[in-house]
Amino acid sequence: MIVEHRIYTTHPGQVHEYLALYEAEGLAIQKRILGRMVGYYRSEIGGLNQVIHLWAYADLAERDQRRAALLADEGFRHYVRKITPLLAGQESRILVPAPFFTPTWQD
Repeated sequence: MIVEHRIYTTHPGQVHEYLALYEAEGLAIQKRILGRMVGYYRSEIGGLNQVIHLWAYADLAERDQRRAALLADEGFRHYVRKITPLLAGQESRILVPAPFFTPTWQD
């Protein structure tokens, strides 16, 4: 099991617009295609103007397959064209669990 940790940094003052657009147009598509949303947050202290997504996958192969399906989805591509101007940056990390951790949401 792996978790993808994505950080999107918006231009200053754009976090609320980003979240509203995501909720209206991106959320349902990503949940349908990516599957296991572990968490979705915005930063309050530390690096500001950031939105953090956490998505779980069985392995990198499942992630690759689901991400390819997401990027092929016309509705998602339309959403990306709208959201991109709000973004100043993006980071992605792949997290692996510690040997003693078993997530409660694991399939």
